Amino acid sequence: MTEVALDFDPLALEVTNELSNISRSKTGTWEHEDLAQVRYKVLRGHKEGINCCQFCVNDTRILTAADDKTCSLWNVETGDREHKYEGHPTCITQCHMSPDNTKFVSSCWDKRIRVWDVETGQILWTGIQGGIGTCCQFSHNGKIIATGTDLDNCLTIWDAQNGAAIQSNKKHHGSSITSCKFSPDDSRVCTTSMDKITKLWDVGSKQTTIKLGGHINIVSCCCFNKDERRLCTGSWDKQLQVWDVSTGVYRTEGPVTFSKGHEGSVSACKFSQDGSMLVSGAYDQTVVVWDAENCGPKLTLKGHSDWVTDVDFSQDMKWILSCSRDHTIRLWNIENSDNIPVVLENKKNMGLKIVKCNECGKPFSISHLDDPQELKMCVFCRLQSTRAAINLNIDIEMPEF
Repeated sequence: MTEVALDFDPLALEVTNELSNISRSKTGTWEHEDLAQVRYKVLRGHKEGINCCQFCVNDTRILTAADDKTCSLWNVETGDREHKYEGHPTCITQCHMSPDNTKFVSSCWDKRIRVWDVETGQILWTGIQGGIGTCCQFSHNGKIIATGTDLDNCLTIWDAQNGAAIQSNKKHHGSSITSCKFSPDDSRVCTTSMDKITKLWDVGSKQTTIKLGGHINIVSCCCFNKDERRLCTGSWDKQLQVWDVSTGVYRTEGPVTFSKGHEGSVSACKFSQDGSMLVSGAYDQTVVVWDAENCGPKLTLKGHSDWVTDVDFSQDMKWILSCSRDHTIRLWNIENSDNIPVVLENKKNMGLKIVKCNECGKPFSISHLDDPQELKMCVFCRLQSTRAAINLNIDIEMPEF
């Protein structure tokens, strides 16, 4: 009998030969390996590389778009593809769900954006652009849509209801726009570009108010944290940079650089709901979870076999979503990741103390400057207790994260 050598990552084990112990649903779409220290599920269905993924409908659904000319809506619990949206003649670069989950927008190589009815699958309206569509994004209030293009490097703001182009700023960048994101209050749109520049466009005044130039290669992605104070940008220079755009500190001190996490070009980034964590995906086929407060890598998730193109956080911060050119979508459960020895070691290296949560008994990290007598619960239990109190209409002081 030939001995089989197994080369695997201990944090996210996936062995694909006859020795594996893979559990499958009846549809055969979800997989997980029981020996993995980080539990995960794999969703398969797209026939070509997947370009974007997004949690939606209170984290019960996943919206994806791919080079196979389709967008798909998946059930998180069952792994079933509930809807397959067809109508694009070529590759779809991005799609994004509206805040009320009734429609979504998609951008495509055919220079058109389309807004779809989620339930019926009908195209509600189509917008024509001057260049190849590279990105699209619904505002948080659902009233407007931002899109970016290649060739004419244009940022366009659309009326989400009727498809009218409200603002069109051609040559907004010196090269292709790679991503666009609305600020939490929808007053600004952040765009990144192949020209290595990040810009903040003020929707009200119709002008660029901030221009950032810290990266030395293509800036591929961006994301705001919830309070809009921090803006993260990711680049092909393999780094993430976090800018304090609310106080203007970046003008004198520059950004905080997150490095030594990826060995390939960064393609996607996203803050967790409370801003304590940051997740990124890259060309090196990995997903990295960062300690956003202490600016260091917390955990590296391996399993994809090609470029990781997009990432997302669930609202409860227990799951990370990623998609790849390897045609798969992965759900990583990081709820118990603080128990993994390498995570504990990374935290110690960042000068953090590990304490035990009084509520759930799980370890969590605090700064050496924090008093463990005051911080007695982990962030998950603090969030849970806050939500429970709100549901009971109890007046409480909101915890600080």
